[in-house]
Amino acid sequence: MRAETRQDLPSPTSTRQQQGAGRRRAVSAAAALVVGVMTTGVLALPSANASDSAAPAAARPDAVQRSLNVLVRDDGMPAALASVQDRDGRNRTYTAGVGDLATGSKVPRDGQVRIGSNTKTFVAVVVLQLVAEGKIGLDTMVDDYLPGLVRGEGIDGRHIKVRQLLQHTSGLPDYGVHVDDDEIRNRYVEPRDLLDIALQHPADAAPGKTWGYSNTNYVLAGLIVQKVTGRPLAEEIDRRIIKRIGLRHTYFPAPGEMTIREPHPRGYHRNPADGPLRDFTEMDPSFGWAAGQLISTNSDLNRFFTALLTGRLLPAAQLAEMRTTVPVGTSGLKYGLGLTSRPLSCGGVYWGHGGDIAGYETRGGATDDGRAANVAVTSIPTDDAAAQHVKDAVDRALCG
Repeated sequence: MRAETRQDLPSPTSTRQQQGAGRRRAVSAAAALVVGVMTTGVLALPSANASDSAAPAAARPDAVQRSLNVLVRDDGMPAALASVQDRDGRNRTYTAGVGDLATGSKVPRDGQVRIGSNTKTFVAVVVLQLVAEGKIGLDTMVDDYLPGLVRGEGIDGRHIKVRQLLQHTSGLPDYGVHVDDDEIRNRYVEPRDLLDIALQHPADAAPGKTWGYSNTNYVLAGLIVQKVTGRPLAEEIDRRIIKRIGLRHTYFPAPGEMTIREPHPRGYHRNPADGPLRDFTEMDPSFGWAAGQLISTNSDLNRFFTALLTGRLLPAAQLAEMRTTVPVGTSGLKYGLGLTSRPLSCGGVYWGHGGDIAGYETRGGATDDGRAANVAVTSIPTDDAAAQHVKDAVDRALCG
């Protein structure tokens, strides 16, 4: 449920980890579930093994492999996986560590993982497709679609725009920081229950005044999608994105589905943050829903972000809206409508999101010239150095 930030953003989700001092080490995986690009605050707005899947990739294999080895050897990640795509669409996959601490089994190449807040980009795409179809207005108030639903202390859906949900400028409190991972691990939660958790707390800010990461925004976006289409959010994501661009290993878990369907490394979680690693692979991801429930692979994420940037999912006008950003933190990270841009050490930026959920963290994205890379680790980093090493791995893959 968290996003890509830690040191950069004022993040709040996923395990409350995002809430704590900009790191995920903090609290519960629950909050971490839906991580995206967050931080722990709000910002004022201006008024081991490499293998060829096809041919040689853009980055030097050992540069990427070394970065994964660091994550395992120095940062204590049980496993690290990466997929790198060059400008010609050729791919290379990498692994390091072990897929199961109990058995020492190999890491499945390009294995499935829970992708947390990368889910937000999928939801934002669906919303923007509906904008293009004239069914949703970006500057229409939430109350027009969900009348009377969003009310609380300093909270009124009559004054919050759909755009502000997608860009995290609504001022809505984040439900994710008010739950504990262990408490919700085996519990099915309805989307309306998630909203109710948030509305028990006062607004973080007035709509449009600050940027502040909140999973609650995307729960509302998902409810709006269901209201205007008359169909489940999972079905709309599957029909409009997954099947459309051929994401063969990406899916929205069904209610009650606690396992991961295809070969996958096991995910491990610390709760509290200074506690021991525990196997958290099996869990009910309903706590993430529109903010962080999807399962995918690094290669499918590369395909998704590449298809998005090349206009295969959105008309030009809506893609331009999605890429209109506000600054977040001091690292150069910027947030659009469910999409972030981050500077590269070799020049330019890459577009993506990132996500944390108990057991897994994913980071990555694509460039406008066709490069793409995604990295996954099988435990949410609990310190800034490890978090930075994940981002460094993405940078090396794209700049190699």
